[in-house]
Amino acid sequence: MTSPLALIFYENLLLGNQLMNRLSDLGYRTKVVGDPDQLPALAAADKPLVVIVELGESVEPVFSAIRNLRSTPSTQHVPVLALFQTTGKAADRKLTAAAHAAGVTLLARNQAFLTQLTELLERVLDVP
Repeated sequence: MTSPLALIFYENLLLGNQLMNRLSDLGYRTKVVGDPDQLPALAAADKPLVVIVELGESVEPVFSAIRNLRSTPSTQHVPVLALFQTTGKAADRKLTAAAHAAGVTLLARNQAFLTQLTELLERVLDVP
């Protein structure tokens, strides 16, 4: 049996490398998505267990990709874990609302995600 695949989009190189290393330690294969527009097609082709995205400068293209992921029958079930940098209460609330409207399954702050990645993955992969 092959190990599960996580598709990852990130802009912060340090964050992305740490995430890939941690996922590898947890037994995941990883595939980096260089452009958020590629996310729906890669998810359809590669059948990942989870998609992890960083909400950075490219937040609108990422949200568009997630909406496309959700509108495609073969990928609408794939959970999306989104990571973001805290900027302030009002901005965080606005980003959280937009992320959930786009179809993000679970939103987590960058500050704690590496130490809590196992729990976040368990939560995002919890099938009702």
